[in-house]
Amino acid sequence: MPASFTPRRRSEARRASASPRVAGRTSASSSSASSMPGSVAPARTPRRSSGSTSATPSARPSLSRPAAGSSAVGVSTFGQGIQGARPMRTVPVGRIIRMVILVLVAALLLTMFGTWHWVDSRLNKEDGWLTGSSNTTGESWLILGSDERDGTAGGSADDTPGFRTDTILVLTKPSHGPSSLISIPRDSLTQVDGLYMKINAVAQIKGYKSLVGEVEQITGQHIDHIAKIQFGGLKNVVDAIGGVNLCYDHTVNDPDSGLNWTSGCHMADGGTALAFSRMRYSDANGDFGRAQRQRQVIAAIVKKAASSEVIANPARLTKVADAGLTALTVDDTTSPFTLVQMAIAFKGATGSGGVTGSVYWSNPDYRVSGVGSSVLLDDSRNLELFSQLSSGKHKAGTVGTLAESQTASGSAA
Repeated sequence: MPASFTPRRRSEARRASASPRVAGRTSASSSSASSMPGSVAPARTPRRSSGSTSATPSARPSLSRPAAGSSAVGVSTFGQGIQGARPMRTVPVGRIIRMVILVLVAALLLTMFGTWHWVDSRLNKEDGWLTGSSNTTGESWLILGSDERDGTAGGSADDTPGFRTDTILVLTKPSHGPSSLISIPRDSLTQVDGLYMKINAVAQIKGYKSLVGEVEQITGQHIDHIAKIQFGGLKNVVDAIGGVNLCYDHTVNDPDSGLNWTSGCHMADGGTALAFSRMRYSDANGDFGRAQRQRQVIAAIVKKAASSEVIANPARLTKVADAGLTALTVDDTTSPFTLVQMAIAFKGATGSGGVTGSVYWSNPDYRVSGVGSSVLLDDSRNLELFSQLSSGKHKAGTVGTLAESQTASGSAA
């Protein structure tokens, strides 16, 4: 075989004519190949020139180094391979924040929907309570406190068996201006279908719709919603929220209600709060004083239930809601949202910027045959009062005949 076709010499010729860099790589490749068994190492097939068979093959072209950041394949080190890879696509921070907010809002909506459904499914609703009278300015709730006459503490010998709406509160939220919470005395004289009776007996004798009609006649305002609270159930509510702070500036030991109280402010449990709201015979102001204390108890419950101490504790909040819903009955148009609105209005009315008190009366001991001592209301003053309250024109403070008498007695002293 001619020398030019000897494989060894052809290999040497290629190595001699290649650039130093390529030659280095070729040597490494040849070394690796030569170390392989002959049966495995691939045989090189010499490329023949198209011209003369004796021509020496031209050297391979010199390989250039890939530029930094190039995506060329074959970079020998891992770090260079990562550097040469296509850069990752980044997501703008603003988009991430929007996505997080959307997720949180969705979670909140699901939680609210679950809570809404849970509350709505447990609401005790009664239809036929509302009169359907024409709407008036503002939003009005009639809040009734019912006490069963079943021999429990707080009753008396002259109480008729059954139930009485001993607490009658009108909560008003105008479109602007202060909210108000006004009580109507339980012994207020009314006439229903030609029959005289005290207003606290109307619901039992004539039904709740008739009671709502009487309240609308006294106030001149349309009642939008009704909430009846079973006072016996308040005991569980107060215990569920961990007690409420109540104040009364007299020392009392009242066997009828079971209240034992030392003058001042104290943290009251459920049983004490219930007796506090029922006591009247040991109160110099009688039923008027009891109405004031009942407003105080309900306001204290609303304030405590809305505190972070309860809201931030899911277990306690659930317990409070369950106890409260058990003690509550509402009209058939009331929803969980309505209850939230009522609670907000109640908190506003009992705060420093709200209006509280009672209606006006002309005679607190008006006698009617078959009815006994009753409270004769001042119709014209009450209509004017509620007209101002519903339009938001009344200034914050305490109103009513009882407030006027207390102010007068304080001035005289």
